[in-house]
Amino acid sequence: MLSQIPIDLTRVGKEDLDREILRVGMIAELDAVNLYEQMAAMTTSSRIKATLLDIAREEKTHVGEFQALLLELDKEQVTELAAGKKEVAELD
Repeated sequence: MLSQIPIDLTRVGKEDLDREILRVGMIAELDAVNLYEQMAAMTTSSRIKATLLDIAREEKTHVGEFQALLLELDKEQVTELAAGKKEVAELD
């Protein structure tokens, strides 16, 4: 993503805007996690690697913050998240 919002938020209805903002925030944080973890895998500096992985962990916390808020606003998301967990558990 690298700082580009994947949807035009000006075209989102007011009733959906907060949920979409949270989803875009999650996308941005996951993009950052991927970037930092990829760079950590490439560096030869243990200090830089440790820093990048620490920052990636912080971004994962941010994903959780956005998700917590989204789950408060979107009850269908709560239901589908539980359904997804159940499907994965059934694979064991």
